Amino acid sequence: MLTVEVQGKTLILREISDQWGEESHTFLSRPEMMHWAENRFSAEKYADRPEEREAIMAAFKEV
Repeated sequence: MLTVEVQGKTLILREISDQWGEESHTFLSRPEMMHWAENRFSAEKYADRPEEREAIMAAFKEV
């Protein structure tokens, strides 16, 4: 599960999983967050399920 909290100009993304617990990322801009998302959810990792990646990236663009 991912959550994004906007605090002024700062975006705080929390990635929560059963295996790894909670990991927090702080971004100073939306382009920086989108760059992270492009790398984290790369097309190669989702080659067999591109619709899922498109939905994830669309959600990031709405932030």
